[in-house]
Amino acid sequence: MLTDVDVLAKLALPVARAAWWLALSATVAVIVERAAVGIGQLRRRRLEARYAPLVRRALAEDEDAERALTACPHRHRLDIATLLIAPLTNDREPGRIASTRRVVEALSLTRDAERMLKSRRWWRRAVALRALGLLQDRRYTAHAVAALDDPSADVRAAALDALADLCDPASLPAVVVRLLDTSLHRGRRAAAVAAFGPAAEPLVLDLAEIDAGHRVCYARALAICGTAAARPALCRWVSGGSRDLRAAALAALAHTGLDPRAATVAVAALETPDPDIRAAAAAALAGWTGCPDATAPLARHLDDHWPVAAAAARALHAMGPSGREALLAAAQRTDLTGRLARQALWRPQAQA
Repeated sequence: MLTDVDVLAKLALPVARAAWWLALSATVAVIVERAAVGIGQLRRRRLEARYAPLVRRALAEDEDAERALTACPHRHRLDIATLLIAPLTNDREPGRIASTRRVVEALSLTRDAERMLKSRRWWRRAVALRALGLLQDRRYTAHAVAALDDPSADVRAAALDALADLCDPASLPAVVVRLLDTSLHRGRRAAAVAAFGPAAEPLVLDLAEIDAGHRVCYARALAICGTAAARPALCRWVSGGSRDLRAAALAALAHTGLDPRAATVAVAALETPDPDIRAAAAAALAGWTGCPDATAPLARHLDDHWPVAAAAARALHAMGPSGREALLAAAQRTDLTGRLARQALWRPQAQA
């Protein structure tokens, strides 16, 4: 009869062999992966060295270079498209965009992008949308709007990026409606609204009146695209809204700038119990020098909670001589308020 020791002894060798094979397989996998990455990088460098000069000449309307690119092997077309389109991410000069679009059309790369839009693979659809957006080809606006309902969140995000690049007025309603789509990154939604600028404001205001439950979101959008036309609505929201709505509306007023009515509302908000609202009110008053005078109310809040006090110090500094005088008076103190005032007075000098 076998003992436990005998059983373990018989199992030891197979287990050791299995462990050895697993270690060998992992090592081979790492080597193969690194080799594949290295080969891919080498291939890209070679293709870039081969085609980058042709791309530059084609963009400069060199017909020989354009014909050479057209005659390239089909397997290299994606790399050429990358060389053409990728720089548009940082270079948004209209002439460069127009030249790139001309070469892309000459190479029939737009047909490849159209096929990729219908691909079953989500990453192909996303790449096609971003490329067409960077080319600012508004013929594909409808495709980008339709892709906002794609099953893939990455494709929906790419569609929103494309619409921001296209900046087609026809897509503005779809972009503004997506402000409430929490499946999309908040920064992407904001960037799309920012791309349209003040043109988005009327629609945002209309939706805010209809959909009161989401006014906080619309107020945040107005902090990006709002103008003086939004002040009356923002003042109403500051005077009679929820805590989050009041803070968001004050942040939007900081963007639109103040008039006497808005400044009066912001000064009144300095006395609310909520520190977030007080901090937003202080930030909104930065640089205000009209009537009502906000210098004394802001100076009183240099002793407030730190976010409020810091916002008040920045606002006073932006007011010019009257604000600087209030900061100089506070700077005589030896407590934290005095240190804050001295810092507000000193920092701009140090930066200058």
